[in-house]
Amino acid sequence: MSTRKELEALFRKRGYADFKWIDPAKIVVAQWVRMKCVFGCGNYGKSGCCPPEVPSVEECERFFRDYEEAVVFHFAKKVRKPEDRHEWSAGVNRKLRELEREVFLAGNRKAFLLPMDSCGLCKECTGTRRDCLNKKGARPSADAMAVDVFETVRAIGYPIEVLTDYRQTMNRYAFLLVR
Repeated sequence: MSTRKELEALFRKRGYADFKWIDPAKIVVAQWVRMKCVFGCGNYGKSGCCPPEVPSVEECERFFRDYEEAVVFHFAKKVRKPEDRHEWSAGVNRKLRELEREVFLAGNRKAFLLPMDSCGLCKECTGTRRDCLNKKGARPSADAMAVDVFETVRAIGYPIEVLTDYRQTMNRYAFLLVR
């Protein structure tokens, strides 16, 4: 298993400088987040990494308790057009999946990534986990796992606000559970 120092060197080598360690017990899991997925997200029922294809809120909460450490990665970005955020997010998430694999291969058998956006690996999602074309690489986002990202990242000093205009800077977050 890698030390924090070794992992931080790996993160920086991969170009990730804005991150903070967090005790996974401090990751806030809330039922209201799941309700926002069910009643407010266009991906509901259309993705193998989104509700209802993910564990229950209670199972999500238990999942985080299986870990001793996690890392929160911060990404800030302004986009010219709202649709530009999807391509940017997909690129960041691809690189984060590579990082998760590298962390795993460095001896961290429990490494598990929650990317900053919905899975997006395939051009068209099959809609179910059972029929997923990329079961090994597909990961649910933090909100799909019922994480209250706003409360969690604010508690460790990161900025996050509800945006009212796409000309504002987005603050996005990915979680890498390590031990």
